[in-house]
Amino acid sequence: MPDEKQVNPPQTQDHQPGRETEMHPKPQYMPRYPGTGRLKDKVAIITGGDSGIGRATAVLFAREGAEVALVYLEETEDAAITADAIKQEGKQALLLRGDVGDKVFCDNVVGQVIEQFGKLDVVVNNAAEQHPKEEVTEITPEQLRSTFETNLFGYFYLTQAAMPYLAEGSAIINTTSVTAYRGSPELIDYSSTKGAIVAFTRSLSGQLAEKGIRVNAVAPGPIWTPLIPATFDADKVAEFGASQPLKRPGQPNEVAPCYLFLACEDSSYITGQVLHPNGGEIING
Repeated sequence: MPDEKQVNPPQTQDHQPGRETEMHPKPQYMPRYPGTGRLKDKVAIITGGDSGIGRATAVLFAREGAEVALVYLEETEDAAITADAIKQEGKQALLLRGDVGDKVFCDNVVGQVIEQFGKLDVVVNNAAEQHPKEEVTEITPEQLRSTFETNLFGYFYLTQAAMPYLAEGSAIINTTSVTAYRGSPELIDYSSTKGAIVAFTRSLSGQLAEKGIRVNAVAPGPIWTPLIPATFDADKVAEFGASQPLKRPGQPNEVAPCYLFLACEDSSYITGQVLHPNGGEIING
């Protein structure tokens, strides 16, 4: 079990979305229990799959029997570590580097997955970026566009590319955030994308229900991932998660089981819903 008295050492990174290799302590990503074959013979795509929640989810999916395609922006070393962990679970890892905000790239991702594995069962839209600003007037058109292209447009593009290959029993899982429900004064554009993802999830679930394709989301609270030191100053990183009822940040391997639950038949009667691994914050969502 994670140490409930965990304190984050002050640290920052000067590049987004951040690198897990540079974090201390390292996030906990290995699954905490043996696999039971809940994703046997399934194929999954995970964006932002190189590190953080994406890495923990990828390794857990592999332990449960899935082949995994990892989509990442540029963090080659992190992606290689994740791919190795997947292979240690006896499954294949397909590494795909590029920007999910580019529709052509998303089309190519799905094409390569079909070429490699011949099928697609689970899509995890997880890639994100965030850039804090104290004033709404400080958010430039370039930042606004980049945040929406990564956090929202990429979800649309990859889902659209995947649709011809998804069948009854398939699952789409979107990463939203606690900020979609309570807001974040310093992350207005990021929070806006996450609110849009909730609406995207609910709307798409209604459209795809007749096809037997389930669409759900996960809204993490403060989770110890590379995006944190890549976003905030050292003092804020040191306090990260302390205000939650559980008085600490969550670990990626505490969030990954939400994605597994929504990806497998355990959640066969659940669609259009959001799970909230956030350390006890009540957000009524």
